[in-house]
Amino acid sequence: MKHENSSQISDTPRLRVGLKDVTQPEFSEALTKQMGKHKITIMLDDAVVQAYKARAGGRGYQTLINETLRRGLHADAVKEALREVIREERAAI
Repeated sequence: MKHENSSQISDTPRLRVGLKDVTQPEFSEALTKQMGKHKITIMLDDAVVQAYKARAGGRGYQTLINETLRRGLHADAVKEALREVIREERAAI
């Protein structure tokens, strides 16, 4: 005997978010918007991955890599600001 709602069942996996059923792409898009993160594929040296896994312990190594990249961006911005100040000071002499 067929279930009366069987025609509504699709082959696409559905995920439940709160009271709403969503597809995997919809779930990923909502998660990206909510967290402000994007899922990517990146090739890293084995030594880099192993070093970050060792540092991470029980915490996610990808989080540590993300924090390192964020610190690098901040350091680059600070260096550029410092270079600009030095250029301005040299020009004033």
